[in-house]
Amino acid sequence: MRTRSQARKRRQQQVRQTSVESPNLEKPNNNQETFNPPIVTMDDNRTMAQLLEAPTEGYEDAIVVPEITANNFEIKHGLLNLVQNKQFFGHDKEDPHAHIRYFNKITSTMKFPNVPSTSVKLMLFPFSLEGAARIWLEKEPPRSILTWDDLVSKFINKFFPPSKTTNLRNEITRFQQKFDETFYEAWDRFNDLLRGCPHHGFSELHQLDTFYNALNSNDQDSLNSAAGGNFLDKMPRECLKIIESKSKVRQSRSKAIVSKVSTSSSTPAVSSDVAELKDMVRALILDKKNQTPAPASSQ
Repeated sequence: MRTRSQARKRRQQQVRQTSVESPNLEKPNNNQETFNPPIVTMDDNRTMAQLLEAPTEGYEDAIVVPEITANNFEIKHGLLNLVQNKQFFGHDKEDPHAHIRYFNKITSTMKFPNVPSTSVKLMLFPFSLEGAARIWLEKEPPRSILTWDDLVSKFINKFFPPSKTTNLRNEITRFQQKFDETFYEAWDRFNDLLRGCPHHGFSELHQLDTFYNALNSNDQDSLNSAAGGNFLDKMPRECLKIIESKSKVRQSRSKAIVSKVSTSSSTPAVSSDVAELKDMVRALILDKKNQTPAPASSQ
C-alpha cells in the first residue's frame, strides 16, 4: 500500500518527465532565430549637464539659397533699405500680388555679375516680411522652399486663400458705377478690382460687357456715340480703345468741386504739408531751369 509521500514523489517525477519531452520548451527550433536582448553600452562621455542642454540643430531656414560662387558679391544697404521700406505684414487688406510686383520691381533695379536674379530674390525676400507674414515663413519646414516659384506659390496661397478669390470675383461681377462717380473714376476702380485678383479668370469680353452694363445711361450713350452706333457691336479691342480714350477725359460728367482754404482755420499739420509741397515744387522748377540749355548769343 502506497503512502502519501510516495504518491507525491510519483507525481513530481511525471511532471519532470513531461517537461523534458516537451518540444516547445526544451528542443531548439532550427527554423527560428534565437532572440538575444541588445546590450546597452554607455559610449556617450558627455556629462549630465551637457546631455540636458537644448539642441542647437534644426535651425535651417525654409528657403534654400543656391550657392553663389561670384567673387566680391555683396548686397548693398541701399537695396536692403528699399526692400524693407514697404514690408508685407499679412493683414486682410494687404494684397500679396501687389507685394510680389513691388518686390520684383525693386530687385530688378540692381544686377550682379554671374549671380542669378532668382538667388538674389530668395535671399532678400525674408527682409520684405514682418509680423504675421514673417512668422508664417519661420514656421515653414526647413529647406522646403527650393526655387523662387515655390516661394511665390506658397506665399500667394497663404495670404490669398480661395475664399478671398471668391469674394473678389463676386465684387467684379456685381460691379456698379456709383451715383457721384465719373466715368474715369468708375473705370479706374474697376481696374483696381481686376488687379486685386489677377487670377479672376474673366475674359476680356466678359470684363468689357460687365463694365458697360454697370455704367449709368449717360455714360453708356457716350460710349455708343463714340462707337458710331451700338457700342457692343464693336470688336473687343475696339471697345477697349474707346473706353481708354474716354477715360483720359477725367471730367466726362460735370462734377461740382468746391474747395475752400482758410488760413485762419488751417491746422499746423496742414500748414506744414503745404509748405513742404511748395518747397518740392520750387525744387522741381529750379531743377528744370538748370537743365534747360541757355540760348546761343547772337554775334
